[in-house]
Amino acid sequence: MFFKSIELKKTRTVYLLTAGFHALLALAAAGTAEAAPPAKAAEARLHAAWRDAIAHAVLPGRGCFTANYPNTVWTQVACTEAPNRPYEPARHPQVGFGNDFAADVSSPITGAVGSFPSITGLKSEKSAGVSNQYSLQLNTPYFNSSACNSSPYPPSCEAWQQYIFAQNGGKDGTSSAFIVYWLINYAAYCPTGWNQEALNCWSASAAVSVPRQKLSALAGLQLSGAAAKGGNDTVTLTTPTKAYAQSESDAVLNLAGTWKGTEFNVLGDGAGSQANFNKGTNITVNISLTDGATTAPNCRTNQIFTYETNNLNLGTCQTQSGQNPSVTFSESD
Repeated sequence: MFFKSIELKKTRTVYLLTAGFHALLALAAAGTAEAAPPAKAAEARLHAAWRDAIAHAVLPGRGCFTANYPNTVWTQVACTEAPNRPYEPARHPQVGFGNDFAADVSSPITGAVGSFPSITGLKSEKSAGVSNQYSLQLNTPYFNSSACNSSPYPPSCEAWQQYIFAQNGGKDGTSSAFIVYWLINYAAYCPTGWNQEALNCWSASAAVSVPRQKLSALAGLQLSGAAAKGGNDTVTLTTPTKAYAQSESDAVLNLAGTWKGTEFNVLGDGAGSQANFNKGTNITVNISLTDGATTAPNCRTNQIFTYETNNLNLGTCQTQSGQNPSVTFSESD
């Protein structure tokens, strides 16, 4: 449940999440007492309430932050560098390159959460020959941006934004969460500070460092992205007991107000690589949106945003309306 009334108070470098989460915890505890589930189920309910509050909380500024369950605090930490490689756009989006669905809506999205409600049969995974290396990507479709005004051919230029968690793919085998910005079909040269990739340009934000996650922990990971008009864009990676966030100005591409679709999945770790899972792996993927509406999204396919893939076969996609409308789909090998 998304509590828009969550407030943040600054105390040096520590930021408090107030009434929203505590109300959520009270509701969770009440439900727990009423249903009297086993202790582990009760604890899981409280973890879920905490994760939901943290995932939807707006950070008080730019930079990198962490939070620990059950405390409702954000603590500012030093940022690190994002991996120096592109998480590439699909070569031929009109036919689709990977196995994926996306959630499409008509109202501008302000936040999205990608998660895995169920994973069974998972024993191994490799990307580029490295075990337990992958990326979680929460990607927007291409959109119009004033950042293309400096292109010599502005009508052909479009923007693209990615919220990414790179598992074990950074310098010295580190993991991190960060935002990647793209100018698609910009020119044969890029603006100062941007990296060239064919006719495209890309730039990564600073990254928040995340401890390497066990492969068995994949089902407990949740990746969130948010965009605030005139404010900041935020990527948040949560585990059942920890949260890691990085925030950057929305003015880089001005995504807020134009974001109307979301792709999320576990994929190869950049440079067009593939995440290869063992035979018998079954994954359920959920994309939950905040768009100011309650109408169910459309399940969109045949226009895949990213060039990275996994080896799983796409199943069926279902939609759900509500305060945070969502799509849920399956994939398996």
